Order: sequence, then structure tokens, then C-alpha cells
Amino acid sequence: MDLNKEYFACLALKHTPKLTKKKLADILTHYDSAYEALQDAASWPSFELIGKTLSRSFQSEIWREKAEAEYKAAMKAGMQVLSWYDPRYPALLRQIHEPPLLLYYTGDVSLLKSPGVAVVGARECTRLGLEAAGRISMELSGIGITVISGLALGIDCQAHLGALRGIGSTVAVLGCGLDVNYPPRNREVRRRLDKEALVVTEYGPGVEPWPGNFPYRNRIISGLSLGVLVAEAAHNSGSLITARLAGEQGRDVFALPGPIGQPSFTGCHRLIKQGAALVENARDIVEILRYDFARELEGVPDPVLDEVEEEVDTSQATVKKASKKKVSQGGKKRPSEKKQEESPRKKSSFADRESMSLNEEECTILTVLDGIDKMHIDALGRLLHWDSPKVSKVLLMLEMRGAVQQLPGMWYLARES
Repeated sequence: MDLNKEYFACLALKHTPKLTKKKLADILTHYDSAYEALQDAASWPSFELIGKTLSRSFQSEIWREKAEAEYKAAMKAGMQVLSWYDPRYPALLRQIHEPPLLLYYTGDVSLLKSPGVAVVGARECTRLGLEAAGRISMELSGIGITVISGLALGIDCQAHLGALRGIGSTVAVLGCGLDVNYPPRNREVRRRLDKEALVVTEYGPGVEPWPGNFPYRNRIISGLSLGVLVAEAAHNSGSLITARLAGEQGRDVFALPGPIGQPSFTGCHRLIKQGAALVENARDIVEILRYDFARELEGVPDPVLDEVEEEVDTSQATVKKASKKKVSQGGKKRPSEKKQEESPRKKSSFADRESMSLNEEECTILTVLDGIDKMHIDALGRLLHWDSPKVSKVLLMLEMRGAVQQLPGMWYLARES
């Protein structure tokens, strides 16, 4: 099989408008190669793979300009790629509802053959969550299980760092192109992963980390895994999307319990109520996985639990301490405490923004939030005369970069460093 022809054939399919990922999967499972599928496009309607109009559109090579542009950019950058029919393409990933046509990668692609467990969680998190993510990831990697995560700040980053300490190593799945440095604060971790582990993405060269990319990225994280551990997550965390996708894909879902009343663990507690397995260490995870994936875990030993508390690399992760509120007798706050709570936040040290490459719209929102304690999303829209989708999109990008924090009720504030 000519893998170069396969790659270009996949690009042709990828850049055909209205050809959904589900339809693409149907086409590819019908043929022995993507190139063969491309050559037989006229027959697609007769096999009820797509309609005649879309088939004619494909045959007119409406895809050629974009396919050639991505091909040339990838070749110029020296990017390595796994296409659908490449024997190294993960079998588990082919089985999901909307599998990626191809994966660009750097690092050790053989890690895709190892049994994997995803460890995901909040960007803003407690030290408890960071320690647990790092410890459990190290335990899993120590017995040859590869830890899969998304290279985000906080829990994801700590999972990668913990897994790098074992033979199982780690896989990072990006929501942007391989050549895009995101998030900037994880630059050094990314360099380690390129050399010692594996980084993959379905996005082509130069693709920026747009908000809509990340839910699609999450389906790959869960699709590569036998199970997904949510180590710490608030009620609206993107990690819950990964957990939902894992359930839909027939993967096991695990959640780490946290202190009662700690907002950053409310998503984990909700998952446990919905049926996710409550776990405290790697042994709990492996014990459960053996019921559903005995063949995949054949020969994998039980984890050796390390009772020594692992250090957390706080320079590589955003840490948010759990809030401590003193309460007087009767459950009411002392007047002095109430006054202190309502006082404006200090604006002296906000998140480092120099490396974020903020655009004009993102800077406009931060300028507003820097001068106040917090603001509701609707009030922001009225103040800036922006519609709701635009405000939501800009806020989500700022939140992913760690520049703003979302509070319950859709209130936002500029995050302090």
C-alpha cells in the first residue's frame, strides 16, 4: 500500500464539503483503501454511501485546492501522519462513531499499541487533584498502561508528567495543529512529550485552537482509551464531555471523589451519582477494567501503590487552593468576614498574558473584567454590544488560556496568577 497516496486520498475526503465524519467512516469501511474509495467515487450512490449530488461534487474535485494546500504544508513541516488504513492506526479508534480520517503525530507512535487509560480534569484545580492525577498516572504507567490526556493546564499536564515516570509513558491529543504552541505555558512539557512520548492531532498544519475543536479532540482521547478517569472537575468542566463520550463509546468511566463543598469536584460527584466508578488509585481502575478488557490487559500486572506522597510540579500546572470560610456559631458569617469577602479583588497580579497572543476582542473583554470584581455574561454582551454567541466564544477561548474564570451562574472574572 502506498501510504503517501493514502494520505492524499484521505485529505480529498476530508476537504469535501458536507461529507460528514459518519459518512466518511461508511465509505472507508466499504473499501480496502482510501485511494480505492477515491477512484470509485462514481459508485458511492449505488452502494447507498452518499447521494448523487455529493458524489458529483466529489468527482468535480471541489476538494483539490484545500487538500493540496494541507498536503504541501505538512510535507514542508516534515510532519508524520497515520492515515485510516495504516496498520499502525489504532483499532479502538476505528470503532468510535466519528473516527478521524488521519492523525498527525510526533514521537513514539508505537505507544498507540499499548492499553491506554485517559486521565483528564480541570485546568483550575486543587493540590489534592494534582497529586492524585500525578500519582495515579505514574502507577498506571509503571505497569505498562499508557496515560492519555489533552495537554491542558492543571490535571492534564500533571497526568502527562506522572506518566512520563513509567514505562507506559503518555499520549497527548491536541485540539490544534502540531505546529501550534498551545497552551503556551506548557511549552516545556510539550518538548518532553515530543522526545519521550507521543503527541497526536487530527488537525492540519497551522490550525488554531478554536473552541469548537476541543469537543472533537475529546472523542479521540476517550476513543484511544479503555477507560477515562476524571480526576477533578467542576459542574461545567469540559472533562465531563470526555466522560460522556467515553460512556457512549462503551468505555469505563471513573471519578475521583473530593472534599464535600469543594466546587472543583462537583462534576466528579455528579458522575459518581450517575454510575461512574469511584476510584482512589490505579489498582481500583485496573481491577474494574479487567472485567471488560481482559484480553487487552492480558500480561499487565497489578499496580504497585506508592504510599509516598508525590511532589506536584506546580510550575507546570495552575493550582487553585480550596477556599476556606470561617463560620461563627449559628452558621452566620462574622461581619468582618462578610466585609472582607465583598471587598474588591486586588488587581495587581493577573494571569501572565504576554505569551497568550490575545486578539483584539479578547483584550477588550479583559480590559472590562480587569476593572471590576466580576460580571455576568449577559451584562458583558450589553456593554460591548455583542451578540451572545460572540461573547461566549471569546470567553471560552480566554477560559481555555487561563485568563478568565467562570463562576456559577455564568459570571466571569479575570483570573489572578
